[in-house]
Amino acid sequence: MFYKEEELREMGFKSLGKNVLISDKAEIYGKGNISIGDNVRIDDFCVISAGEGGIEIGNNVHIAVFCSLIGKGKIALKAFAGLSSRISIYSSTDDYSGNFLTNPTVDMEFTNVISGDVILGKHVIVGSGTVILPNVNIGDYSSVAALSLVSKDVDEGVIVGGIPARKLKDRVNNLKELEWKYLNR
Repeated sequence: MFYKEEELREMGFKSLGKNVLISDKAEIYGKGNISIGDNVRIDDFCVISAGEGGIEIGNNVHIAVFCSLIGKGKIALKAFAGLSSRISIYSSTDDYSGNFLTNPTVDMEFTNVISGDVILGKHVIVGSGTVILPNVNIGDYSSVAALSLVSKDVDEGVIVGGIPARKLKDRVNNLKELEWKYLNR
């Protein structure tokens, strides 16, 4: 079941577009820092937790079942972006070096949490099981293969995959034309 429009309007989002479908089984924290565009769908069991940087979800975005968007930095999903199931996007992460303590039960003076914006450009699609770390910009029209680890920026118009993600090939790009046809129908 999806929340009714009236229920969504009462939740206190920073902004909320039209034709938004959010599962009543999704957990959303920091709603005052979350902007949602038109024609957005967020499926069951997603956890969306906006920190100081906020979360911006553009128009025509789908976030599939079991996705997680978490962290202090900004997370932005531009228009027509899509997340397949079980994707984790982190705009903050602990320092795993062993030089600092980790996890939120420890005072900040003993940790070294790394935060940074994560931006997914227009028409970016991300395959199931992928993890995206802080300080990553995935360029417009790119795609990420399933089960990838994205720890560095991705150029525009490419397909990346693997652990760590690397360029596999250029992505065919009919998306601008298809978007124009869709929006002008």
